[in-house]
Amino acid sequence: MSPATSLPPRIVSLPVDFFAGLRQSALAAHAGASVLPVDAIRDAGFAAGQALYSHFATWLAEQGESHPDRLSDERFPWLLEAYFHSIGWGRVELLSLSDAVMALDVSDWGEAPESAGGCLVSTGLFAGFFGRLADAPMSVLEVEASHQGPGRARFLLGSIDVMGYVWEAMERGIPYDRAAASA
Repeated sequence: MSPATSLPPRIVSLPVDFFAGLRQSALAAHAGASVLPVDAIRDAGFAAGQALYSHFATWLAEQGESHPDRLSDERFPWLLEAYFHSIGWGRVELLSLSDAVMALDVSDWGEAPESAGGCLVSTGLFAGFFGRLADAPMSVLEVEASHQGPGRARFLLGSIDVMGYVWEAMERGIPYDRAAASA
């Protein structure tokens, strides 16, 4: 038995809402709606992200911390990373790229594949999670995937309008960091 096969399997906590969202999107696609399989996965991630936010609030209370919408700006990133690490997803680092765009750098991430394809569940999960936190629709765009190294990815987070602007700029060949800075 090789050392890689002797390691215990990695476990990632995922809310039950993920499965309901995936089933709903799959049934809509089967019924002829214009839902693509990629969108169905992101939609399921979104449902899971909204449920994960509730779990995060409970976890914070168990740690003796404030509700997520009352956490200080200094404590929130540290607690966010501790939470996602504790439920098996990996490490999350939250960085400001501009007044309107945040970057989420993930490492040792449960979904980050070693090959192309991106983090479809995570994209939806972060949109649902941070949308609940902001009490407003949020858009998430994965801009750097596994070429950063196994288990690593970068996501941008902002309002739907801002991320639309960033996406359009990227389509014109503008690097995402410049587009985010000008958003």
